[in-house]
Amino acid sequence: MLKACQAVASVISALAGIQFPCQAQPLPIHRADHPAPARAGVAASAGEISRQKSEIRRQPPMTRQPKNSYPLQTLVGIGVLLIGAGLAFGALSIPSAAGYGGVGPNFLPWLVSVGLLVCSGFIIWESVSGGFRAMDDSVDGPAPYWPGFAWMSAGLLANAALITTIGFIFSCTLCFVLAVQGLKGAEGRNDRSPAALLKDMLIGMAIAAPVFWMFTQFLAINLPGLTSTGWL
Repeated sequence: MLKACQAVASVISALAGIQFPCQAQPLPIHRADHPAPARAGVAASAGEISRQKSEIRRQPPMTRQPKNSYPLQTLVGIGVLLIGAGLAFGALSIPSAAGYGGVGPNFLPWLVSVGLLVCSGFIIWESVSGGFRAMDDSVDGPAPYWPGFAWMSAGLLANAALITTIGFIFSCTLCFVLAVQGLKGAEGRNDRSPAALLKDMLIGMAIAAPVFWMFTQFLAINLPGLTSTGWL
């Protein structure tokens, strides 16, 4: 009976262009050259992802290309090694008698020197075995301001060389003045007029003097000075 109804409905719908409820609705069939938009997009995305994964698998693993030599990096390691050796040599002349803290005054110099020697070993090892590992390969950016480095290095060396001659306050003031010249030069503000130098000198002295007085007057720790009063 159902089949008969469907046959009659098919004939009537073909003649009148209408459909009856008893007529079975055929499922939509999409041609191969006209896929459904939603399913086609999903299939295309899945295919693109699969293709990218296959390309990634075929690519060789990224490895760091070793270079034959890294002379500048090796020089950095050698420089750190020399600094550590210099501190160790200086620590030999510092007494080792333990104080109230359980360690002697040469403990900290030895600790710093050993740390620098260990770091220099790692730096040299990395430089000769392929270069620094965590170093950015990009060379973009401003060039180093070497005059500023020279000014600050001169200030540190002058402080170390003159601290026992002109005292803590004046040697640290000199170090501050020289370091400020390097920092100003890096910003393009090279001002070496007498007024600017006097201002830098007063600021450096205002920083160094309270530190000196805190150690000599309040903590009773002797620092190199011009007089034995602990004020200058």
